Amino acid sequence: MGSKVEKHLSRLAMPKTWKIKRKGIKYVTRPLPGAHSFKQGLPLSVLLRDVLKLARTTKEAKNILHNQEVLIDGTRVKENKHIVGFMDIITVPKIKKSFRIIFSKKGKLVALEIKPDEAKFKPCKLVGKKIVRKGKMQLNLYDGKNILADKKEAKVGDTIVLEIPSKKVKDVLKLEKGSTVYLTGGKHIGEIGIVDNIKEDVLIYKRDKDTYETSKRYAFVIGKDKPIIKIE
Repeated sequence: MGSKVEKHLSRLAMPKTWKIKRKGIKYVTRPLPGAHSFKQGLPLSVLLRDVLKLARTTKEAKNILHNQEVLIDGTRVKENKHIVGFMDIITVPKIKKSFRIIFSKKGKLVALEIKPDEAKFKPCKLVGKKIVRKGKMQLNLYDGKNILADKKEAKVGDTIVLEIPSKKVKDVLKLEKGSTVYLTGGKHIGEIGIVDNIKEDVLIYKRDKDTYETSKRYAFVIGKDKPIIKIE
């Protein structure tokens, strides 16, 4: 019983962000601990089977991973329990398609097909930073990546745009008035807006002609005056 619990997750207990059926089958694959939380990620085999519909069963998903190249952020992954999550880029060379994981406006993790050029870079939210050897700045990103850079002007909450798979810093998108943000939580999850003001932990943004408030922690910058990525 203990082994079963470790390997599987009850469908009734799985996060509401997973867009899969809760009834009919008792268990679903439990993802290995990784860069994303259960709420913001799901197992690679579940993504291939239930979201992308590239496999009918977990066994087929495993075969795809072992017999074909499936890339996450430009790196091949074979582990079917590997957790993939928000903003990760999934590329399947055999079918010549790439996808970005985002939240729908219903709060579900979905895969949005993107063009090949867009699969070459990834926006990553900066969640921490510190000075390390030789004055270099270590940037700690939301998806577990830690990179060294000279971008000392980057602040926590900003977005670092990385080239994939080299992880070279391409740009910094500041969390400030006028920037375009995508909301990753709260009742406005999945919406895009323009920052109007930031008051401590409260973010005020505009969408169309209306003004809304949300928690600053939900803001993920995706552009300066317009999105740099396809998001809708």
